[in-house]
Amino acid sequence: MNGFDHRCVAIIGGGNMGADVALVFAAGGWDAHVVEPAEAARAKLPQRFAGGAQQIDARAALDRLHVHGRLEHAPWARVGLVVECVPEKLELKQAVFAQLEQLARADCILTSNSSSFPISDIAAGLKTREPMLGLHFFLPAHLVPLVEVIRSDATDAGLPEKLFELMRALGRVPVHVRRDIPGFLANRLQHALAREAFALIDSGVATPEDIDAAVRFGFGLRFLAAGPCLQRDHAGIDVHTAAAATMYPTLANDAEPARVLRDKVAAGRLGMKTGRGFYAWDEASIRAEKARYEGLLLAGMELLQNELPRRR
Repeated sequence: MNGFDHRCVAIIGGGNMGADVALVFAAGGWDAHVVEPAEAARAKLPQRFAGGAQQIDARAALDRLHVHGRLEHAPWARVGLVVECVPEKLELKQAVFAQLEQLARADCILTSNSSSFPISDIAAGLKTREPMLGLHFFLPAHLVPLVEVIRSDATDAGLPEKLFELMRALGRVPVHVRRDIPGFLANRLQHALAREAFALIDSGVATPEDIDAAVRFGFGLRFLAAGPCLQRDHAGIDVHTAAAATMYPTLANDAEPARVLRDKVAAGRLGMKTGRGFYAWDEASIRAEKARYEGLLLAGMELLQNELPRRR
């Protein structure tokens, strides 16, 4: 039997990421079962579902979303796909997959939404590693279409393409990460940019405000139309190569996080969650910022509609 016959997915973890991933599947016609043991987190899910469904005009999806407090309560006889979205702690993820190995059907595909851990590390010690892959969404998952499909050396060779087709059917943009390395593809690119940005702050070249403006209103705007490889074809590879020869020797290559980051962590200035990071936050400014941020994401998605896969 094909594990996707029932179009039933289990999402392990009901935080913001898990809730949004569940909505992606429900909007595509799947029954999505979210497992969240924390009562407080479960209580927030209906509001999160309703808000997300309104943003993507998928109110009918709400009837396909189900919440459970215990892993064993999911309908494992029907579940053909699992997406693990628990906090980014390796031991916790390994413990979840050890349980899934006992509960899931033999033809169930087991995936992790980990943003950094190699899939082979999460699968270490499991009896069956062949049905395991990475399936990495980006927050907010119902608004950001990119999904990374990551295989390990032990992954069954036919599974990545199967997940590719499923993600396309759900209106996502999948990319294949062909080597199981920390951070995969998109996060490595983001952190390479961030390392240079924070090094520029550490050295007094620019402020956080100037860094953000340079990215958002400069090359970041162009990235909506073309990624770095296509951009080089537009600008001329010879021009980029000459500029790279000048700049590359002076770019940051630090092996540890920047001082500005370490100092903020030490001071407990962690961003919105603590009321202070690079910027100051209170409840009103957080609400306003999230509305502005998600509104721009929706506008960007509207611009890209003709280039996205059609949800089936």
